[in-house]
Amino acid sequence: MDRKKTDERPNRELHMEALAALEHARALPKGPARSEALKRAGLLQNAADMQGLTFAKRGRPPKT
Repeated sequence: MDRKKTDERPNRELHMEALAALEHARALPKGPARSEALKRAGLLQNAADMQGLTFAKRGRPPKT
């Protein structure tokens, strides 16, 4: 059980960091700084999503 808890925590931290970065980027005035902040928030969100996909089962089950 300890291993499962340690696997979930970094994913949550990435999601929280991505949300915080997105809120910060939205608060900035329009311009190049906001664009860069939005790109960074998107990259963090993609990293968090990719970490979750490694454990997801995808596709159809095999026929028996």
